[in-house]
Amino acid sequence: MVLLTAILPNHDLGLAVVVLTLFVKMILIPISHRTIKTQKKLKELEPELVKIKEKHKDNQQEQAVKIMDLYKEHGVNPFSGVFLMFIQLPIILALYFVFRTGIDITSVDIYSFIIKPPFISSALLGLIDLTKKNIFLSILVGLTQFVQVQLSLPPTPKRLNNGESSLSDSLAQSMNFQIKFILPLFIMFVSYKLNTAVSIYWIVNNLFTIGHELYVKNKADRIVVFVK
Repeated sequence: MVLLTAILPNHDLGLAVVVLTLFVKMILIPISHRTIKTQKKLKELEPELVKIKEKHKDNQQEQAVKIMDLYKEHGVNPFSGVFLMFIQLPIILALYFVFRTGIDITSVDIYSFIIKPPFISSALLGLIDLTKKNIFLSILVGLTQFVQVQLSLPPTPKRLNNGESSLSDSLAQSMNFQIKFILPLFIMFVSYKLNTAVSIYWIVNNLFTIGHELYVKNKADRIVVFVK
């Protein structure tokens, strides 16, 4: 972070957060790519999932086993997106602790080979103070998180042919609702309680993820059209 601040214009710590976020996302692209492909595969497997649930509607344990066998057969891990989310928590916590008490570059111990900037600007582009709370950025965090979730979530399980929902379907529908609507609100609240640096990280992270998912899905759709 210190090195990025030293080489960026005006030693802008906000720009350093943006660059750091993009750098992390580039490293995580292989994992993100697999996660997006997994979500697409889950959508393709939906008809088979419905058949399994219809066939084993009276035996929830057998139904769960058959579903996991189907996932294993197609190399699908429905929980891959959760791992991607939690792997970034240490970075978010680090940003929070760095900006919690303000920045004093003179008191920071760094390696001798790292350039130390003569001063730092804790305001992104001289406009947004990273050490303060910003309700508008927190709202933007919630909005971008909402859009990102809509793109990444697998489809809500369909009801069985008799119109009934199995216990697993009901749980999945409840979980989808919480992730779609409660999670963005929760993240918006958390980002406001922390600081603007965390909000900026989250916004850039969400925008990158949205762009990546749209690119992968559009590319896959073009391939399908070409094959047809």
